[in-house]
Amino acid sequence: MNSQVSHPAMFWQETEHGAVQCLLCPRRCTMREGSSGFCRIRRNEDGRLVLPYYGLVSSIALDPIEKKPLYRFHPGSRILSLGGIGCNMRCGFCQNFEISQDYDSLLPSLEHLSPQRVGALAGEMTSKGNIGVAYTYNEPLIGYEYVYDCACVIREAGLKNVLVTNGCVNREPLKKLLPLTDAMNIDLKGFSDRFYQELNGDLKTVQQTIALASAACHIEITTLVIPGENEEDVEGIARWIASVDPEIPLHLTRFFPRYMYADRQPTPRETIYRLREKAGKFLKHVFVGNMA
Repeated sequence: MNSQVSHPAMFWQETEHGAVQCLLCPRRCTMREGSSGFCRIRRNEDGRLVLPYYGLVSSIALDPIEKKPLYRFHPGSRILSLGGIGCNMRCGFCQNFEISQDYDSLLPSLEHLSPQRVGALAGEMTSKGNIGVAYTYNEPLIGYEYVYDCACVIREAGLKNVLVTNGCVNREPLKKLLPLTDAMNIDLKGFSDRFYQELNGDLKTVQQTIALASAACHIEITTLVIPGENEEDVEGIARWIASVDPEIPLHLTRFFPRYMYADRQPTPRETIYRLREKAGKFLKHVFVGNMA
């Protein structure tokens, strides 16, 4: 059993009649007393923005770094990977929807891990090849304060911090976290405002995240290729990434039926290989994944 303790949030402002506005992500949710934002992880309690689920961990594993996926950051190493709950997007094809969307039944059984405990676990696992902590599985940045606190502990221990994120985070929170971040894998889910609007995300914010992060730490990009949805975006994605830095690796991964897209067909392997050739005209490192 866990003991839920509300934790003060960062990046918010008071508005009228006791409401608060969250400034963490581009949604900028305004919440009345007792209500939560779109992500359901940030809530107005007594006129203050708080995280009611600070430190609740849904998943923990010692993964190969390549699973993040990060192929050009300490290859062959392992990293302690933590997942929480919730997301600030609504992707019908989510591969981890049990913890990002439909997690209510899990709440009573989730374990609470303090940042200090996370640091201790990471240190204990260095003998098994661990290089640090990856914040992953769900969207980690909606639990920004927990990630930031853990990142401080991990950096002080001389270990690495890795973010696996959808990139929908505002400039100021990102800039505060980047000095503690060693590597990021950022989802670039498509390359049209229309597609991102369907997912309740914001393409320009993700592009901003990629540009800022590329100047501060190692980054790699992942695009899940979904038949009939974003195949035609891949060339534009590769062109744009190359305009930031042609050395940035791009991972093209196969879609498999999940969640609201359970009736769709998997991405044909030939599609991924064809798109790799297209992307490779602009980028030096294009990888394919989930080819089983």
